[in-house]
Amino acid sequence: MSAVPSNEPTFRQSVDLMYNRAVALMDLPPGLEEKIRVCNATYTVRFGVRLRGKIQTFTGYRSVHSEHMEPVKGGIRYALAVNQDEVEALAALMTYKCALVEAPFGGSKGGLCVDPRLYDEHELEQITRRFAYELAKRDLIHPSQNVPAPDMGTGEREMAWIADQYARMNTTDINARACVTGKPLNAGGIHGRVEATGRGVQYALREFFRYADDKAAAGLSGTLDGKRVIVQGLGNVGFHAAKFLRDEDGAKIIGIIEHDGALLDERGLDVEAVRDWIVRHGGVTGYPDATHTAEGHSVLEAECDILIPAALEGVINLSNAHSIKAPLIIEAANGPVTAGADEILRDKGVVIIPDMFANAGGVTVSYFEWVKNLSHIRFGRMQRRQEESRHQLVVDELERLDAALGDTWDLAPSFKEKYLRGADELELVRSGLDDTMRIAYQAMREVWHGRPEVKDLRTAAYIVAIERVAASYRAKGL
Repeated sequence: MSAVPSNEPTFRQSVDLMYNRAVALMDLPPGLEEKIRVCNATYTVRFGVRLRGKIQTFTGYRSVHSEHMEPVKGGIRYALAVNQDEVEALAALMTYKCALVEAPFGGSKGGLCVDPRLYDEHELEQITRRFAYELAKRDLIHPSQNVPAPDMGTGEREMAWIADQYARMNTTDINARACVTGKPLNAGGIHGRVEATGRGVQYALREFFRYADDKAAAGLSGTLDGKRVIVQGLGNVGFHAAKFLRDEDGAKIIGIIEHDGALLDERGLDVEAVRDWIVRHGGVTGYPDATHTAEGHSVLEAECDILIPAALEGVINLSNAHSIKAPLIIEAANGPVTAGADEILRDKGVVIIPDMFANAGGVTVSYFEWVKNLSHIRFGRMQRRQEESRHQLVVDELERLDAALGDTWDLAPSFKEKYLRGADELELVRSGLDDTMRIAYQAMREVWHGRPEVKDLRTAAYIVAIERVAASYRAKGL
């Protein structure tokens, strides 16, 4: 990837700059403005694990940005680049993200300086359990105080280890499973969590495309069908977003950018085939059915309708912002556009659907998982068959009508099957996620179109989120 230029603000400074830009258009008392901006606490832990015959020391972080609501929520990432600044910036973003999508959490984030690819599964389990132990004994993992989730370099497996470690330390806590989300299904997870962030990106784009004004602002028209899309990063988020947009909305994925170059095909790439190739070969090099270019980051500047940066922060920066040709960017990753690039792109008339909204599908479905764990029952278990039996009454009446009308009218063959099926957990999760993304987008666009001084969706998102956090503090009497 292209390095971020040295005159660029850091990720944390970018978040602060964007926060300040929004606050300048608001009427907050100065004390409250500062209270919402600062990170409340960051815990740094250094612990040893005996591996390969010697003790290795690891450094980890858990940052709590805002406790206007508890528990606080945010992922844990495993990467060598993890540092306190990055973790604090991501924790701040989590506060605003939760407020924007009305998930009742404060913002938090965690990270461990480790390259997970260098360790086998057993070693990673030892490292993860020890990290979880260090956090849990200080209530930095706790169902009612701090609830982590997966992020870069972590997934269901790590969350299962963390949940089990917490349960071992808190043997009488009936809500132990709610201490972390993004768990596997058999360990208290929820259907639809793995796909959630990518699914949220799809729902965000669908909602954007429902409004003629918003499409016109990006110089686009029509529907998602046939739109040319470039995805940077085919991890969990990028893969699911690309797959759903291709399979369900008819979009063409014409470019996929990975760490070892990019694939291009104007006719559209088979996302699942590319993903399978990456899993088997560790990258896109050698993939047979597309043009490969070693200069992956240059494909960010290729012609397309929608650009989806779905991997690292800062990939669109001062060095390449002027060359970006996509009229619409949706930030599936956290902070992929730096503050400097953001300004250049806005001046060019590019519409950016901001990370704080675009990738909130993950925390939304994590919220559903947390509620499921606290209620100790899966969604749909009580009402599904009751729904079906009520629907059966309607179908019976229609069949009676069908018989009475003879050849003049027939019940469509697929109607009965579709109408009779009660919603299961996955359908309910998708319905809840769709509703959340639509309502959050509507709140943003109301500010974007309703206030002449607000020129872009990111500022609108910050204003909506900060107002909600401020309202929580006022209600608390702070």
